[in-house]
Amino acid sequence: MSDILKKGFLLGLGAAVSGKEKLDVKLKELVEKNELTQEQARTVMRNFVDKGEVKTDEWTAKQYEQTQTMARDLGLATKEDINELRARITELEERLVEEKEESRT
Repeated sequence: MSDILKKGFLLGLGAAVSGKEKLDVKLKELVEKNELTQEQARTVMRNFVDKGEVKTDEWTAKQYEQTQTMARDLGLATKEDINELRARITELEERLVEEKEESRT
């Protein structure tokens, strides 16, 4: 399943890079024709890149959620589960030490 997600991500990334290159060419054409100023072209490109970054963040969050769901469905322990168990073990070890000290006195 992760291979499919990886391929999908790479496909999207390739499309974004291709789209950026095509947008860059088109913006240069519009600047040369004086239909856009250099500053307007930069603003359009900046907006395009910003939107891409937002989409990347959204995709990363969605992928994380899907991975967590798959791990739960498969009964796999997540990092959070393991950290919670470590904390519980530490607490129990501390209790055992306290009880041993109390029984010695």
